[in-house]
Amino acid sequence: MIKNDLTIYNSLTRRKETFVPLHEGRVGMYVCGPTVYGDGHLGHARPAITFDILYRYLQHLGYKVRYVRNITDVGHLEHDADEGEDKIAKKARLEQLEPMEVVQYYMGRYHKAMERLGVLPPSIEPHASGHIIEQIEYIKKILDSGYAYVSEGSVYFDVPKYNNDHKYGKLSGRNIDELLSATRALDGQSEKHNPADFALWKKAAPEHIMHWPSPWSEGFPGWHLECSTMGEKYLGEKFDIHGGGMDLMFPHHECEIAQSVAHNGHESVHYWMHNNMITINGQKMGKSLGNFITLDEFFNGTHPMLTQAYSPMTIRFFILQAQYRSTLDFSNEALQASEKALQRMLDGYKRLQDLKPSESSTIDVAPLKGLCYQAMDDDLNTPIVISHLFEACRQINLVNDGKATATAADIDALKELFSIFLHDILGVSTDLQGANGDGDALRPFEQAVDLLLEIRAESKAKKDWATSDLIRNRLTEMGFNIKDTKDGFEWSLK
Repeated sequence: MIKNDLTIYNSLTRRKETFVPLHEGRVGMYVCGPTVYGDGHLGHARPAITFDILYRYLQHLGYKVRYVRNITDVGHLEHDADEGEDKIAKKARLEQLEPMEVVQYYMGRYHKAMERLGVLPPSIEPHASGHIIEQIEYIKKILDSGYAYVSEGSVYFDVPKYNNDHKYGKLSGRNIDELLSATRALDGQSEKHNPADFALWKKAAPEHIMHWPSPWSEGFPGWHLECSTMGEKYLGEKFDIHGGGMDLMFPHHECEIAQSVAHNGHESVHYWMHNNMITINGQKMGKSLGNFITLDEFFNGTHPMLTQAYSPMTIRFFILQAQYRSTLDFSNEALQASEKALQRMLDGYKRLQDLKPSESSTIDVAPLKGLCYQAMDDDLNTPIVISHLFEACRQINLVNDGKATATAADIDALKELFSIFLHDILGVSTDLQGANGDGDALRPFEQAVDLLLEIRAESKAKKDWATSDLIRNRLTEMGFNIKDTKDGFEWSLK
């Protein structure tokens, strides 16, 4: 039996709850993935990294986790509505491509960006277009339950009827009566019994590229349906965790709850988890608002709002410096601060590898591991974990500067701390070159700087102060921090 003290905030109950899986030793987790019609941006990185942390931590605790993250490649219409053009089909039309060419291209780029960010791939990554038969069967059962109706070749979920028997709006806190009174009939929606009803199946217009045969019409499934169908297929009628961005809470996840209750007679999800938004000047970052910066633009520094390029690990560290349920406001200054903080962390880690043990210790590393676990157990409080790791760095620096001593056991405990929390759980690359996103390419650069500083050290030993000062001054001008130590030298980028 796995013992854990993990508590997570359940969006459904609006409180932190002790995590108890439905099946001993196993966790089923579904997270809404991207609609692949454009490059991933910072807003996509946050849920991916948030639930990557959860995935990593659950596995660390000893659970066998089945992590399902879908690819939406059909049915997601403009403005998240029931009318309008499919987002992927529109992109395909504009680019004069097949829709699946668009899907393949942007999915490949999304995967590459996630890999650079240190996000582990999910256990299963199902596509909406690959589960049309399952979605049709799911709709049939909802129709049999009486909570849906056919209208002019489309199938709609009957929200008022469902609300009479169950509570629609319980996840988002929406009042259905207020919702209904605030909604008016819109042009093109007259086939709905009520404006609040949502599409399970849409009859395709003649110009609609992606469509499939069904008992009701040649058409395509509604956006909300795919997650209910694929979640149940791969995780069962009941599963542990469903995650996604807070912007999906209504209507997407609210509709998922209604669909699964209508289909199964009960809710499917035990814990609903939602990460908060990344904002720019207080406004949500998103494709629909046109205020987004793609991940590649961050990595290359090519967006007009950016003053420099930022490594994938800097982006990851920036996201982890805020608890996942808090808003995170983007700015160049914030990213630069994260870059410096990450560099301080990695400098500490690098110094740790070279620490010389003493017979006795004047530092106290024993509490840090427990404190890091406490922070992770408190709804994945990554900023607190990071603060404890910085405390570890402070102690490392004291030993490195000769102001404190550490035993071999202390040094081993510190190495274990960084291995577990920085590398395994937070997913931060501890390879200094890898952290900059350039892999082995930076090693010759590092070796060249080391060589220059070795020449400087030799010059100092020979009392050739002119050469020594020249090397130091020129490297400082180029943007290097040079620090002389009792064992030689250290350097870092400013």
